[in-house]
Amino acid sequence: MKIDEKLMNEVVKWRHHLHQYPEISYNEYKTTEYIYELLSSFEGMEVSRPTETGVLGVLKGAKSSNDSKVILFRADIDALPIQEETDLEFKSKNDGVMHACGHDCHASMLLGAAKALSEMRHELSGEIRFMFQHAEEVVPGGSIDFINAGAVKDVDYAFALHVDPFTNVGQFQLKYGVAFGTADDFKVKIIGKGSHASQPENGVDTIAISAEIISNLQYIVSRKISTFKAPVISVTSIHGGDALNVMPSTVELGGTIRAVHEESRKYAQEQVEKIIHGICETHGASCEIDWDIGYPTITNAVTAVDFSKESMESIVGTDNIIFPEEPLLGTDDFANVSQEVPSSMQLIGAYDDTVGERYPLHHPKIKIPDATLEYGVKYFVGIAKKIML
Repeated sequence: MKIDEKLMNEVVKWRHHLHQYPEISYNEYKTTEYIYELLSSFEGMEVSRPTETGVLGVLKGAKSSNDSKVILFRADIDALPIQEETDLEFKSKNDGVMHACGHDCHASMLLGAAKALSEMRHELSGEIRFMFQHAEEVVPGGSIDFINAGAVKDVDYAFALHVDPFTNVGQFQLKYGVAFGTADDFKVKIIGKGSHASQPENGVDTIAISAEIISNLQYIVSRKISTFKAPVISVTSIHGGDALNVMPSTVELGGTIRAVHEESRKYAQEQVEKIIHGICETHGASCEIDWDIGYPTITNAVTAVDFSKESMESIVGTDNIIFPEEPLLGTDDFANVSQEVPSSMQLIGAYDDTVGERYPLHHPKIKIPDATLEYGVKYFVGIAKKIML
C-alpha cells in the first residue's frame, strides 16, 4: 500500500506541531482548534465539536451499497503533566507538559488517514467517523463524553492504535479478546492513637497496623483467587510520622489493583476493604478508604480484529505481526467504546535506532520516531478499504 509522499510530509509536520504544543486533559483547546481547522479543509468532511475539547469528523462515501457500514476511528489528543527531557528539535514549548504517551502520533496518523480517505470518498460506501478524543489520561475519560453525545450510535466497528516503544517500527501487535486490563486505585487513612515510642502500650500503633495490612493484602492474590485469574495488587505509597521517638496517630497508604477478569477485579476490591477494616478493628483503630475506579477492560471483538489483521498483513506481512499471549495491564479509556460496539485496539511499533535508548511511555525522555506515522496512516486506510470498498 502506497501513501503519497506529500501527505506524509504533512503528517510529520502536524505531529511536530502537536508535540510542541501539548495540553493536559480537559484543556485541549488549542489542540482542538488545530485539528478542527485541518479536518475542515479535507474534501467532503463534516466536522463538529460534540464535546468542549474534542472533535468529530464524518466522511460519507459517495458509492451506494445495500450493505454499507459505519466505522469509527479514534485518536486521543491529551498530553501529560511531565517536563520533557529530550533533545528533539520539536520538543514541548509548554512548560511542564509533554506528549509522553504518543497521543501526538495517534492524532497525526488519524489526520493523515482522514485526508487520504477524503480524497477517495467517491470509491467508498458507508460512513467513517474520525473521533479526536480529549482526556484519555484521566478517569472517567473523554470517551464517555463522546458516547453520551451519540458519536458511537449505529457504529458497526470501532478501531484505535497505540504506539509501543518496545515494539520496532514496521511491526504491529495483534490481540484478540481482552487486550488491556483495568486499574482501580485505593487510598487508605488509618486512624489510631499517637504515643511516645517508649510507651507503645499507651497508643494504637498505626505503623504496625499498616505493615500488617500490606502483608495481608498479598494473600488475596496468592490464596483467595485462582492463579489463572489473579489480579496484581500493589501498595505503592505509605506516609506516617515525622519524629523518631513519636508513634504517629495516622498513617496514609495507597495502591492499585490491576486485573483482566471482571469477577476477580470486583472480588479483589471487596477483599481489600474486608482486610483493612478487619485489621484496624482488631487493633482498635479506624480507617477511611477512598477508591478511584478506573476503566473496564478493552475487549477486542473477533470480527473487528479480523479487519485489523488483514490491514496489517497488507502493510508489513505476517512475519511482522506479533501475537501476544497475555493482555497488557495498562489501561485506556477506549475500553468504554469497546463495551458499546465491536472494537479492535492494537499496538503499533514505535522504536528504531534513530531515537537512541528505549524509554517507556510516560517517561520524560521518550522519543518516538516519525517513521512510525506512515504505518499508522496505512493501517487506518487499509481497514477502511477492507470494509467500505
